[in-house]
Amino acid sequence: MAEMAVDSEFGCGFLGGIFQRWSYWPRKTSVRSLPSTEHSKRQRSSSVESACKASNLANKSPPKLNEQSAKNSTLVQPKVSSTISHKRVHGRRPSDAARSSTSSSTSSVQTKVHQSPDLGHERKLKREPTSNSSELTKMITDPQLLNESKALVRSTPSNAMLLGHLGNLKQTGPGKLFGNNSPNSTVRTVDYLSRNLREKSFMPNNPKNGFGKLGGNVVMGNIVRKNSDEFGQLRGLVNRLDPEAFKSKGNEAYKQGRFDEALALYDRAIGLDSNKATYRCNKSAALIGLGRIMEAVFECKEAILIEPSYHRAHHRLANLYLRVGEAEKALHHYKHSGTYANSDDIAKAQALQNHLNICTEARRLKEWNTLLKETKYAISSGADSAPQVYALHVEALLNLYRHEEAHATYQKGPNISIDSCTRLIGPAASAYIMMIEARVYLAAGRFEDAVAASQHAAKLDPSNKEVNIVVKRARAVKSARLSGNLLFKASKFSEALVTYNEGLENDPYNAVLLCNRAACRSKLGQYEKAVEDCTTALNVRPSYSKARLRRADCNAKMERWEASVQDYEMLIRETPGDEEVGRALFEAQVQLKKQRGEDIKDLKFGSNLIFITSNERFRHFITSPGMSVVLFCNKSNHKQVLQVLEHVCKSFPSINFLKVEIEDHPYLANSEHVRSIPSFKIYKNGSRVKEIPGNDREMLESSVKLYSS
Repeated sequence: MAEMAVDSEFGCGFLGGIFQRWSYWPRKTSVRSLPSTEHSKRQRSSSVESACKASNLANKSPPKLNEQSAKNSTLVQPKVSSTISHKRVHGRRPSDAARSSTSSSTSSVQTKVHQSPDLGHERKLKREPTSNSSELTKMITDPQLLNESKALVRSTPSNAMLLGHLGNLKQTGPGKLFGNNSPNSTVRTVDYLSRNLREKSFMPNNPKNGFGKLGGNVVMGNIVRKNSDEFGQLRGLVNRLDPEAFKSKGNEAYKQGRFDEALALYDRAIGLDSNKATYRCNKSAALIGLGRIMEAVFECKEAILIEPSYHRAHHRLANLYLRVGEAEKALHHYKHSGTYANSDDIAKAQALQNHLNICTEARRLKEWNTLLKETKYAISSGADSAPQVYALHVEALLNLYRHEEAHATYQKGPNISIDSCTRLIGPAASAYIMMIEARVYLAAGRFEDAVAASQHAAKLDPSNKEVNIVVKRARAVKSARLSGNLLFKASKFSEALVTYNEGLENDPYNAVLLCNRAACRSKLGQYEKAVEDCTTALNVRPSYSKARLRRADCNAKMERWEASVQDYEMLIRETPGDEEVGRALFEAQVQLKKQRGEDIKDLKFGSNLIFITSNERFRHFITSPGMSVVLFCNKSNHKQVLQVLEHVCKSFPSINFLKVEIEDHPYLANSEHVRSIPSFKIYKNGSRVKEIPGNDREMLESSVKLYSS
């Protein structure tokens, strides 16, 4: 053994020859082995002897390493080993080569090496690939072949093997890490790489028994491996396949409020390992941040299915159930949340349950004011995303004939698909929500949507009598509006009136049908009844401008000028640029002044911009009932400001706009405490309420609209 000793820099020759020969011995494989012969045994015996001779040659004349080659390559191999290995491979029979190739192909993926950083001598031997040393040397020193191989695979004790021409090992393509196309093989290899990289990260820097820190100098048999960045690339690849890495990045994104990015990262972690409850629970947190409450509920439930004792998931699911109005389920999961749940959580869930019980009883007794109050309490108690609670609140408003508020509440409610509601609360509760939605559409005049929603509700709960009544009502109202409109266009006002009456029998407070019937009555000269219909429509929908315009017109035809002016003024505030409304308002104002005996000779439509010529005229306008806007300016530099004033005049024709030139009336500027020139002052009912800089058009418009309301 003393004669066969080899310098540690080059590894062993004698044992390397034997161990390399052992890799040819047959093992269990899926390919049937060829029959063994005495000649093959002699062949193996002679191979061992030749290996001994080869190691003697290596000890007597060790080759010198080329310094330039060591810099260009991370793997260096002695030249003598290449020659001996080449002779040894070519000296075998074809049958031996076949057996060796088959054995190498099978074991190169399935055989694992168990290593310990402190007990390197206890490691198990691993089969070597059938490639000879000359091929490896050529691949190492030839940059072109090295580029073709692309990647490294963990195969030898130093974790490195060039992936190139590896006998009958199948490759999936250039630069791939996996030796064959089997999915199971891929999974095993990735797991193997990930585990070994984690183990190596804790190894000491000093090599022991040929094992060193990953990326450091390692002696591997008769091949010397030096520092390289290829293992850094390999670690990066494994990190891309490590679900924990995606989870950590997702946590960082979540903490910074980037919920979309966090959600995508958690999804990738789940794709790599779908049996980790933490990934599902973290995904639910990202969904909550995005406002996707129902999806978050389902992810928490998945996490609990994977790990039933996961306290954090139970607590998060309890909070979500509280938000969607499922108080009993929230209480159940709070009890399974361990130390995460406290007494305040339990008390909040119990309070919500009490409010919901009162809501159920109030709806049964049709006590709509009580239902309205209790649903507000339930929402403020934490059920801010509960579709059932919002549906109860909207139903109370509808039955109190507050249709406009009901529509606004419906729009502010949780935006949750009916399919998600069905999965969470069942088809019967979802049918109730769809029924309320249909009623909201009816009140808003969206009759086609009302029919579709009610029919959907009937499919979810066919035996529900309330739902079937709403279906019938929606169809009747839709048909009445359609038929009545056709008759009205044909100037058949009496027939249209009858048709609208039929629709109102099914929905007596439908604002659209009431307004349409008022139009028929106006055409038939029934102005008083038309005003009544418009007033009823405005009671349930105060912002219904069509009904207000029709009522103003009917009052004008009955010479009720004051009521007509009030409606026109409200309309002009809502639509300041509507010239038709502005002209109607002007005519009503003229008639009202005439009725009161006031002077109307200076009144002319569009002439609400008045030039002040005296102090008396100024006092007359600003002390009159209503609102006036005064511009204080110079004669020379007021052109741009005057354009602003003229634009606002057209938007608010019912308001008096006065222009005061301070050169002619300095006493007015002093008495009104004008601070800057140009500037606007707003007067209402004789009192000065606001001063605005002359160049701020937006502020002027918003202030005029505010104080004229």
